[in-house]
Amino acid sequence: MPLVKFDVIEGRSKSELRALLDAEHKILVQDFGVPLRDRYQIVTQHTADEMIIEDTGFGIERTDQFVMIQVTMRAGRTEEQKRTFYQDLVAELEATTKIQKNDVMVVISENGSPDWSFGNGAAQFLN
Repeated sequence: MPLVKFDVIEGRSKSELRALLDAEHKILVQDFGVPLRDRYQIVTQHTADEMIIEDTGFGIERTDQFVMIQVTMRAGRTEEQKRTFYQDLVAELEATTKIQKNDVMVVISENGSPDWSFGNGAAQFLN
């Protein structure tokens, strides 16, 4: 059920994008216990001038391989689970896609059960 959005600079192949999505989903399943078929992922590709990602004072250098990952999910994961997720995700991406950890930014946004409708005008988590 997490909704995951990826923003990348255009130019990656279909297989590179699929490897990125597969790696992220593997870690969602592993670290957050998300069911394997609970997969909602959207990729948006941008020209290089449409993404300005600067340092914020943390000393992190970026390349054209940068990826912004936004995870929206129901509340309930602990701080420790999130820290583990961030670490495991960059390790998996580095191992399977060659995206370096300095090129991965993740934002997790949490909400509640009434905030989701999967179709048919119903709030499935409330039924």
